[in-house]
Amino acid sequence: MHPDKQKHKLRISQRRIRMFPKKLSEGYLSFINGRFSNERSRYETLASSGQKPEIMVISCVDSRVSPEVIFDASPGELLVVRNVANLVPGYESGSDSQHGTSAALEFGVLALKVRHIIVLGHESCGGIRAFADESKPLSASDFIGNWMSQIAPAAESIEKSEGLDLTAFLRRLELASVELSLKNLMTFPFVAAAVARGDTALHGAYFGIRNGQLLIHNPDTGAFEPPSGMPERVSPFYCSP
Repeated sequence: MHPDKQKHKLRISQRRIRMFPKKLSEGYLSFINGRFSNERSRYETLASSGQKPEIMVISCVDSRVSPEVIFDASPGELLVVRNVANLVPGYESGSDSQHGTSAALEFGVLALKVRHIIVLGHESCGGIRAFADESKPLSASDFIGNWMSQIAPAAESIEKSEGLDLTAFLRRLELASVELSLKNLMTFPFVAAAVARGDTALHGAYFGIRNGQLLIHNPDTGAFEPPSGMPERVSPFYCSP
């Protein structure tokens, strides 16, 4: 290809990628003419009176796991925090580090007074897989590796010698990481105080991407079970840690 034509093609390609994604523009048009139009009064109320969600969900950045979609939530109903592998770090006092999830917890519990905090794990989590595979860092900073090192205690609680294959081990680790995050939530003084007063409850949940099955952590037995009153649609997803 002639160098001039190659440069011209490159400029066109760069111009296209700099453009706002067409799918989002079309999606917004559908939203503004559909849902926003139908729920205009709700949005106006939220804008004037502020948000008052009772439920906070700590979820993964995975594009396949959207809490608002999974729980069919309306605007203003869920306070959603998303990070790699839906992890809650342990509480740190007087640290110079910047903690997005910790800041969101502080806002949700102390400012918004949320009544429920849900840690939502999911099937086929890339962060969990990267930790289990000891994957090569994607960059010199290795942000993912450093972040995922938090689940080491959960991994240590699972013995690979139990005869689990990789798929079963990853599933157990995904569930164990939810339990670890629930424990870490209680290291935050303001969360522990809210739980002790009965103002806030903590919940663990697990979403099966393949079949849509939702499992809830039973704090009494440690098992992950279908929500109360719902049939167990897919028995392989019935898990205990």
